[in-house]
Amino acid sequence: MDAASTYLSLEEPDRSDHLWRYTPWKKVHPSGDLSHFPEMQKPEVRISMIDGSEVPEGISIIEGASSDIKLDFGDQLTTSFLYASTENSRWTLVVNNSFTSSVPVILDIVTGEGISAAHLSMEIGELSEIELITRVSGKSEWFGLLRTGEVGKGAFVNDVLLCLQQSGTMLRSESILIGRDAQVCAGTVSSGSERTKSDLRFKMGETGGNLKVLGSILSADRMHLDHHIEILHDAAETFSRLSWHSACGGESRTIGTGMLRVKEGSDGADAAQIFHNLLLSEKAEADSIPELEVMEHNVVGCGHGTANGPIDDGQIFYLEARGYDKKDAERALIAAFLNTTLSQMGSDALHDWLVMMLTAQLETLNP
Repeated sequence: MDAASTYLSLEEPDRSDHLWRYTPWKKVHPSGDLSHFPEMQKPEVRISMIDGSEVPEGISIIEGASSDIKLDFGDQLTTSFLYASTENSRWTLVVNNSFTSSVPVILDIVTGEGISAAHLSMEIGELSEIELITRVSGKSEWFGLLRTGEVGKGAFVNDVLLCLQQSGTMLRSESILIGRDAQVCAGTVSSGSERTKSDLRFKMGETGGNLKVLGSILSADRMHLDHHIEILHDAAETFSRLSWHSACGGESRTIGTGMLRVKEGSDGADAAQIFHNLLLSEKAEADSIPELEVMEHNVVGCGHGTANGPIDDGQIFYLEARGYDKKDAERALIAAFLNTTLSQMGSDALHDWLVMMLTAQLETLNP
């Protein structure tokens, strides 16, 4: 069955579903007609280096997907819908075996206007080392991003997605396989789009996989940003940490739902997740649901937690006493809160660049 037929064979998801509890599919679909596949525009995709140097040999972006994807990995609804919608809008990022670069790579996706979508397939070679920033920008009414792929054995990857959309809705679906002894840091930095629905899935099916999933989310006005993360431990001696920080202002709402699954036979697995929400106004809302499903008794540890709270008035007073006005003091505290996860997303060069991007967003938004 092809992707379109798979999607059409599925029923509208129930609100009791963990994934769709806070953002119904009908509100995310580009037209609201659930049986309709709107015509999608093709975004612009290009790669560059963070320092402006030439892209080195060993990494390339090729138009067209290298192979079909397995629709049984990840959420069938979003994966099949986006795969069918991106038939003429697919790219493959290829990182050769043993490729190494000390300079972060930027993969720009410029959505344009109207309705657009892209499928990015990632082939990260064995023993490679790369820092990748996928930067999404534009003014599209609706944008869909499907990212699939595999991180090869022994690879070291810092993978950050930066959402800077100025308006509209973003639907993001990811299914990433992590190879034996691979170390992956997957970061999300988001301060754009009026509505975001993300479904991020990671599978560690080989021994020694190491994964950190980090979020630095800034919402303002009436934004509705909903991120769902699932991490599957399906091999022995695997390690994962999920840490998600959201700062919510205006009348915005952020949602973070996490599911850690440890399958039987995953001896020595170590998994944990934590959500922190900073409420910047009385009308802002933040919801976090961390969940565990542990089928293996011989684990190092499995834990979860969540915490909400406003900006500390004592900290505001401290900064005001040292020359900050109230607005600048609030911005400094918001930046420090989001930097807790931002600082773990990669090298100093990558971190400095992300701080610059986030500072610019704090200047333009009114959280």
